[in-house]
Amino acid sequence: MTINFKGTHFPPDIILMGVRWYLAYPLSYRHVEELMEERGVPIDHATIQRWVVEIPSPVGRGVSSP
Repeated sequence: MTINFKGTHFPPDIILMGVRWYLAYPLSYRHVEELMEERGVPIDHATIQRWVVEIPSPVGRGVSSP
């Protein structure tokens, strides 16, 4: 599966890093926002939430519906 990053404000590696942190660790969107701001990426927690919703999760691929 290919992820389309066309029209995004941030580079793909930044987007994937934020999504990965949220999915891999028990962090809230605001915690991920703080981590990214500490690394010089000014971002809002709502943007991170949008990324998590829009980018397909590899965790979800292994789950089948009944």
